[in-house]
Amino acid sequence: MKMNTRLLTTLKVLAFAAVASAAMAQNTTKKIALYDDLGSGGAGIPSVQMILTKAGINLTTLSAEQIRNGELSKYDVVIFTGGSGSKQAESLQTAGVDEVRKFVQNGGGYIGICAGAYLACDRFSWSTKMLNARTVSQKWKRGKGNVEIELTDEGKKILGDVDGKMLVKYANGPIITSADNKDMPEFIPLAYFRTEMAENDTPVGVMENSPAIVASTFGKGKLITFSPHPEQTDGLHDLITHAVNWVATPSSDVAGVQ
Repeated sequence: MKMNTRLLTTLKVLAFAAVASAAMAQNTTKKIALYDDLGSGGAGIPSVQMILTKAGINLTTLSAEQIRNGELSKYDVVIFTGGSGSKQAESLQTAGVDEVRKFVQNGGGYIGICAGAYLACDRFSWSTKMLNARTVSQKWKRGKGNVEIELTDEGKKILGDVDGKMLVKYANGPIITSADNKDMPEFIPLAYFRTEMAENDTPVGVMENSPAIVASTFGKGKLITFSPHPEQTDGLHDLITHAVNWVATPSSDVAGVQ
């Protein structure tokens, strides 16, 4: 008799906990900035605060004004959670967007979740353009619910060695492909979507087997973006901890897995 997907997910995330302890012990002295201003809302900010505090990682919230004033230079990683990427950019203003770019280019780490992933993408007039990625469609309201993702071999090296599909919360996150910007490195898929959500007349067939989590570099810095919400999914919180540890660790490798 086959076990259902939710039970399989439970078994796999138990395995995740076993490999997460070493990562939690790393980078606890690193300083992490969490954007907390217009464009970010819901459960993302408190969820990330809970996860990183539990892992013993230093965390401070920053406003858009503080970022514009150069406060990011005091930190090692910046995190942008869900909400609206365009509103985050509007709140940051051009000066704040430039500060985020400068921070990562000079060696800082960037984590973008849902809206924060949109903020990192190329091809938007308002975005930071740090990730060589574009959305496959302007129709972004794909819906909200649980979907399946699966880590790649590279993803297992960075986020935890867990096989098979896992259920994760999804809420209109970006469906991306390469932006073909020859001046930027290609991103490395860390996980793929294995099921699809396509509500509100959004294109069918573009989400399944497309990148759900990716890693890349920008200048001297590193970034990971999440289309779905592991920080709001029971059992997958360690994805965030592993991601923070990876972007906070200097490396000359594009994905740190060569």
